[in-house]
Amino acid sequence: MKMDPFIEAEEAAGHSVKRCCELFEVSRAAYYERRRGVASAREVSDGELTEKILAVHAESNGTYGSPRVHRELVKRGTPCGRRRVRRLMRRAGLEGRCKKRWRKTTVPDPAAERAKDLIGRHFGPSTELDRRYVGDITYIMTWEGWAYLATVIDLASRRVVGWALADHMRTELVEDALKMAFLARRPDKGLIFHSDRGSQYTSLDYGELARVNGVVLSVGMAGECWDNAVAESFFATIKRELIDTRAWPTRAGLHAALFDYIEGWYNTRRLHSSPSGGMINTTNLSVEARQLQTPWTAVASRGPWPPWTELARARTGSATPPQKAHYCGWNG
Repeated sequence: MKMDPFIEAEEAAGHSVKRCCELFEVSRAAYYERRRGVASAREVSDGELTEKILAVHAESNGTYGSPRVHRELVKRGTPCGRRRVRRLMRRAGLEGRCKKRWRKTTVPDPAAERAKDLIGRHFGPSTELDRRYVGDITYIMTWEGWAYLATVIDLASRRVVGWALADHMRTELVEDALKMAFLARRPDKGLIFHSDRGSQYTSLDYGELARVNGVVLSVGMAGECWDNAVAESFFATIKRELIDTRAWPTRAGLHAALFDYIEGWYNTRRLHSSPSGGMINTTNLSVEARQLQTPWTAVASRGPWPPWTELARARTGSATPPQKAHYCGWNG
C-alpha cells in the first residue's frame, strides 16, 4: 500500500511530515522526491530496459515471449532477470504468440508398403549435418484457395534445408521440397529421411526418388504426431509467428512471406528452445562443420526470387537453372 496519500492528507491538516514518515516507516527524503516527480534509479533502469525489450520484440515481429526476449538481451550483453523482463513486458502490453490447437492432417495409404521407424523419436541436435532429415506437409488458407507447404528439416542443425509451396498435395510437392534440399546441401548417400505415413511419402515415385539419391526412408506410426515432433513443432511455430498474423490474398504473396521468414529469419537469426531448457540458434548449431555450397540466404537479398543466376553459378559454374520449378519452393 502506498503511504504518500495519507502523508499528504496529514500534511494538509497541519501535522508534522517528519512524524508521519516515522509512524509509517517511510523515508522522508523519498517522499519529497516522489512529490517532485523525480524518478528513482530503479525506475530509470526499468525505462532503459523497457526500450531494449521493445526493440527485441519488434525485431522478432512480435513473436518473442519473455524467455526468448530475456535470452536475446543476455546475448547482447544486457544482464537482467527473467522475471523482471516478464514484469516489464506485461507493463508494456507485450506478449509472444501462442500456439493454436493441433489438427490431424495425415492421410495414410493403407496399401503402402510398411517402412521402419529409424529415428525412434531421437530428435536431439548433433554435429553430424545432413545425416537425418524430417519432413511433413501443412495447409494454409488464401483468398485464392488452399496452399500446401512441404518442408525438409535437418535434425542436426534444425535448419529448413528444403521447402515447397503448391496448390495441391500430390507427390510432386514433397518431391520438390526434397530436391531443393539435395540442391542446397548435397548430402552423402545413406541419409535418413523421416516422415509420417502420408500417401505422398509412401508413394512409389517418392520411393524411387529416394532410392536414386541414396536416401533411406523412415516413417512413424499412423496417427502419432510425436513420431514426427520436430516437423510438427516447426509448423506450429510458423503458423503462430507468421501465417495466423494476417490474411493471405494470393499464393504468390504467401510464398514471398514464407521465403522471408524461413531464409531471412528462422534459418539465420531466430532463437530456438532446446531440450535442456536453454535457447539455441540454427546458425550456431550448424557452425557449418562442413562449409557447403552458397546458402540460399546468401543470394536472397540480391534480387527477386528465384535467384537462379547466382545460385546456379555457385553450384555448377553455369547460370542456367536446372529445371523450371523444381527447386524454387513454388510449384503453383
